[in-house]
Amino acid sequence: MGIAVILVTYLVGVMHFPSSTSANVVTDFMGTSFLLCLLGGFLADSFLGRYKTIAVFPSYRLWWGTGALAIATKLPQLRPPPCHASASSHTCKPANGFQMRILYVALYLIALGTGGLKSSVSGFGTDQFDEKDEKEKTQMTYFFNRFFFIISTGTLTAVTVLVYLQDEVGRSWSYGICSVSMFIAILIFLSGTKRYRYKKSLGSPIVQIFQVIVAAINKRKMELPYNVELLYEDTPEAQRIHHTDQFRFLDKAAIVAEGDFERNVVSDPNPWKLCSVTRVEEVKMMMGLMPVWATTIIFWTTYAQMITFSVEQASTMERSIGGFLIPAGSLTVFFVAAILITLAVEDRFIMPAWKKWKGKPGFTNLQRISIGLVLSTFDMAAAALAEKKRLEVAKTTGASKTTTTLPISVFFLIPQFFLVGAGEAFIYTGQLDFFITQSPKGMKTMSTGLFLTTLSLGFFVSSFMVSVVKRVTGGSNGGQGWLADNINHGRLDCFYGLLAVLGIINFVLYLVCAMWYKPRNEKPGLQMEAIANSSSAENKC
Repeated sequence: MGIAVILVTYLVGVMHFPSSTSANVVTDFMGTSFLLCLLGGFLADSFLGRYKTIAVFPSYRLWWGTGALAIATKLPQLRPPPCHASASSHTCKPANGFQMRILYVALYLIALGTGGLKSSVSGFGTDQFDEKDEKEKTQMTYFFNRFFFIISTGTLTAVTVLVYLQDEVGRSWSYGICSVSMFIAILIFLSGTKRYRYKKSLGSPIVQIFQVIVAAINKRKMELPYNVELLYEDTPEAQRIHHTDQFRFLDKAAIVAEGDFERNVVSDPNPWKLCSVTRVEEVKMMMGLMPVWATTIIFWTTYAQMITFSVEQASTMERSIGGFLIPAGSLTVFFVAAILITLAVEDRFIMPAWKKWKGKPGFTNLQRISIGLVLSTFDMAAAALAEKKRLEVAKTTGASKTTTTLPISVFFLIPQFFLVGAGEAFIYTGQLDFFITQSPKGMKTMSTGLFLTTLSLGFFVSSFMVSVVKRVTGGSNGGQGWLADNINHGRLDCFYGLLAVLGIINFVLYLVCAMWYKPRNEKPGLQMEAIANSSSAENKC
């Protein structure tokens, strides 16, 4: 967050890029960071394990990513000369190809490190809890809240301290602090090496998924046996996942057919031809997550508006308190504060009260996601009302393209920042809990990466919607469209209203998916976690 929050101003003010191009660079960087979580999850589950992935990937971020970025912002050879202002002209030479290549290399090394770190760190945290122990299982529920609380604290530091240092001291100092922070974090992480619990890597989950799909397709014309016990199973009894009726077409991958085994040789079957029932059920578990996964993307589309259009709204409004002018970007402090307040109140009051009333340690993961989706819908409704009021003021005062400050307080935007922040506190922890606890043991890191892709797709869907709305509404509103270059001449309130309507439709679809979904952790004896809770010797990497 320390890198992302000050990157736009660096691209515009120092590298002399247009604001739209700079915004796209930041969006692509953030989207790629989350997409690479799938790669990080694949490497952790298949080869490195979560511990090594966390230890290795931050090193790349530290020495090659944040370090290179700090150097790039310090050396004058790696940035264009300052603008030359005069009475007759104002010339700004943009960054050349070499300077941008250095910047892109630094950014995407950071993105690679982020993908490895984010995909593994939460899963490795849950590895430290024994789900068969009721006390530790309860502690893990609190872990998700506190994990995200710490992340939000870092975000708050980024949008306050680092932004201040950028303005008052220099950007290279801000990025340098990010590098030093990563170095300290690695030392703290490594200090616990002897005390951690480790889980085995069970091979590539992506390959396993494709093996089941390929085997099922090749046997699509075969009839399923009348008794599921006739399907192939070679997994030890304690580690099996019992057969379910969902996605029955995948069961054909477990039908024993001629050619599945080598002739005259006692060996395991060809995994591309025959898969065990447990292997098939693991793939079913991952497929069962997808409807919930798809219906949470819209929240992060809403979230994207808070760091783009909402900041642009703030830049046109009255932001002074006494003699101090609040930077438009610092309005995100209210967003982060909402996350911290929500998590603290839930951790200290709501969860203990809920446990006394319902006998459960807080809301379920699906309930948390639903709360987040509802709050995001209210957020867009509040944003539409605030924008409608702002546009009325702009029209009354005859705002023109040269108008920079409207006589309306920026604090009208606080409800939309607060609602999306509170919503993120619920949906982030709910998604994280859902994807980790409801996935097979060997696919937990990949499922975390799958969850983080909802953030990435939220940014990309936002960009897509902006492009579509600009094209469709270009002939309306006097030719300005809803998303005019000057928001005083647009109808941003209609765009927010559209997102609110989409949020309602999406929430209905989510409820259908949530009711259809059948949790797998209600019968501990059937869980793959039985593997993880065997002897400590078996759990060592």
